[in-house]
Amino acid sequence: MDDAAATSNRAATQGRAATQGRAATQGRAGPQSWGELYRAASARLGSAQEARWLVEEASGARWPACAAELAPPRPARHLEGMLERRAGGEPIQYVLGSWGFRTLELMVDSRVLIPRPETEVLVEVALRLLRARQAPLAADLGTGSGAIALALVAEHPGVQVWGTDVSGDALDVARANAAGLAGRSAARIRLVEGSWWAALPEELAGGLDLVVSNPPYLSRAELLGADETVRDWEPAAALCPGPTGTEALTEVVAGATPWLAPTGALVVELSPPQAPAMAALARDSGFASVEVLADLAGRDRVLVARR
Repeated sequence: MDDAAATSNRAATQGRAATQGRAATQGRAGPQSWGELYRAASARLGSAQEARWLVEEASGARWPACAAELAPPRPARHLEGMLERRAGGEPIQYVLGSWGFRTLELMVDSRVLIPRPETEVLVEVALRLLRARQAPLAADLGTGSGAIALALVAEHPGVQVWGTDVSGDALDVARANAAGLAGRSAARIRLVEGSWWAALPEELAGGLDLVVSNPPYLSRAELLGADETVRDWEPAAALCPGPTGTEALTEVVAGATPWLAPTGALVVELSPPQAPAMAALARDSGFASVEVLADLAGRDRVLVARR
């Protein structure tokens, strides 16, 4: 079979599969119950958990409370649209439009990275450092969706946080998430646009009790070899800062001490192979105490440097 015929056959097979999947989800004889749509979606995606999340999002109800109810046309079409997006490879977090991070439910889309468990460990370390302080002042460099900054504000009643990002689009997402905070918490976060330390007002120099950051740290080769749901969908600039992957880390670590109070600390997420070099850079940059802590999988993940 020549290449043109093979390509034609593959296209026809993919077209039939997509049509059969849509037909299974949409039903052939009028309205279906959410339970029927859930079972069809599970088969189509090969994931009962993802089907449950999508049905809950489309129906506005917890599963399985809605299972016996007939799905109205508009929510059923919304479910079908989400299934099409997920089947096309879009990450489930973007399809749902939100994702949990510690105590928060955050809006996420392709303008920002998807919050990850490794970063929850970063927040836990930061909160331990802040626990004894009544009204600490902190900064979150490269805030993205605002996950770190908002988690700090939500879980520490007195902290004030400056969140920075070079991406105006990312800051729009962070502002939307900040607006969703309950009570007065949103008043304790300031979001500003700019690159790393240059985004902060000069009057903060020497006064920050804590700086946290989850900068991009994939090398260009690592980005090219990443899973396609990461490589093709998440913002490349938030994943890869340059050829080596250490460009942003170096700027954050080397520039930290002038911004920290005498008892301040820097907490940074990195990849395990980068830990020795970044720890050495922190010592060379004037930090008196430097350690690297492990993530939930036991891998070096969080650099902690104290003045």
